[in-house]
Amino acid sequence: MRRALVPAAVVVAVLAAGCGTTDSHGGAPNAGGPLRGLAQRAGIAIGTAVDAGALSRDDGYRAELPREFSSVTPENAMKWAALEPERGKPDWAGADALVDFAGAHRMRVRGHTLVWYSQNPDWLTGGNFSRAELVGLLRAHIAAVVGRYRGRVGTWDVVNEPIADSGSGLRDSIWSQVIGPDYIATALRAARAADPQAKLFINETAADGIGPKSDALYALVKGLLAGHVPLDGVGFQMHAELAHGLVPGVRRNFRRFAALGLEVNVTEADVAVKLPATAADRGRQGEIYREMLDDCLAVRACRSFTVWGFTDRYSWIPTGEPGFGAATLLDDNLDPKPAYDAVARALRDDAR
Repeated sequence: MRRALVPAAVVVAVLAAGCGTTDSHGGAPNAGGPLRGLAQRAGIAIGTAVDAGALSRDDGYRAELPREFSSVTPENAMKWAALEPERGKPDWAGADALVDFAGAHRMRVRGHTLVWYSQNPDWLTGGNFSRAELVGLLRAHIAAVVGRYRGRVGTWDVVNEPIADSGSGLRDSIWSQVIGPDYIATALRAARAADPQAKLFINETAADGIGPKSDALYALVKGLLAGHVPLDGVGFQMHAELAHGLVPGVRRNFRRFAALGLEVNVTEADVAVKLPATAADRGRQGEIYREMLDDCLAVRACRSFTVWGFTDRYSWIPTGEPGFGAATLLDDNLDPKPAYDAVARALRDDAR
């Protein structure tokens, strides 16, 4: 999730040149799939985060992506630091390339993310802006980004990870410090104004089951809805580790948010494994992926299931969690792992 940013100009230049690697799978569809068709029959979108560098240079990656998935989320290309590294000098190239690719392959785009405590440009975090100035910058940023992709990006993670890990309240950030709690309502209202047809989400980590953090998220969401703030859904990231599996109460948690009239999505699923991964590890990993997907399929309001990267070749886990890896559906060679087979079986078995 916190991979190094790839310069957008490099992404577009390589895409235009049409070059890429040739040592990748990218051939016949994986046995039991493609996932995209199975998910369509199950009545949900199946998505993945997209590594901009991989999209630009790896032919196998580019072939697998639209064959297996119906939805894409930019891993970094739409974060503020990538879009406006220098104030007043937007760089749309990387985000445009991804949206264009998705459009050419009839894939949905989940915009990620408009407001986050991390990956903001230095000019923003170090600018010592007043509250009024920061509100103005936030509204202008959202108007520019959402407005540019109006009608092409159907869903936005408007606010990402707003709740403190302890569940004690809002996470400490430039937004909560300078603007205060209503930065969330401000962002959602700005996004609705920029594209009235787009679905607007709050996206949160470590709030999958019932507990202090999900309780705090639930209270936040209820308050927003009571204040008539535009909000269409909540995204649950579901980053998991093999040793711990899933937290209890996921379905019950999804259902209480759905009861508020909201859509719920799984937005960033992966299952990190302590390296080196054994055959038994890979088998258990598949079981956890199946449990994740089954929890989504069991709740009618869960309409999208997105993995945070689909191949170990480009996973964020080894950098973000040293000593761990092998977290995705396909291996380094873009060949399916037991996790892929488990997801395919869950989709085949579901009858919506």
